Amino acid sequence: MNVGASAGDGAPAGIAILVDADACPVKQEIYRVAERHQLRVKVVANSPILVPRDPLIERVTVGAGLDAADDWIAAQAGANTIVITNDVPLASRCLKAGAQVIAANGRPFTDASIGMALAMRNLMADLRESGEMGGGPPAFSPRDRSAFLAELDRTIRRLRRRPSDHGFGAA
Repeated sequence: MNVGASAGDGAPAGIAILVDADACPVKQEIYRVAERHQLRVKVVANSPILVPRDPLIERVTVGAGLDAADDWIAAQAGANTIVITNDVPLASRCLKAGAQVIAANGRPFTDASIGMALAMRNLMADLRESGEMGGGPPAFSPRDRSAFLAELDRTIRRLRRRPSDHGFGAA
């Protein structure tokens, strides 16, 4: 079921934001943008995390299984959702479901770029496993935060302009 398909909770129908919240550095930015645009946000994590008291923001705590949060998000993703994640396999699953997907650094995942992103992820994992490379991604920067905000705003505007296949107009 696509979370954008129902407004039974009093929230406006249309676009919803799904956040892969474990280690997401842009949650506060998402909350501010969602408030400005009056969009529903579902913050998904394996353990309870603090979210603002706002009827548009819902905390979803899933089981402790390895991919429980990813599985929940992928099952909810659809044409009227924006998924925020740095997880490349999850991004791929959500794109296949028709969602818009943005990494915390503002990089949009697209059908055209996801294959290369998956290949790079696998290559880097192999290099780390073999000991040829250490460390992880570069530190999150103010430039990343700014790029994320700009891309989230562009994505919301693009979704609002797009005719919906599900009977919803602009939110």
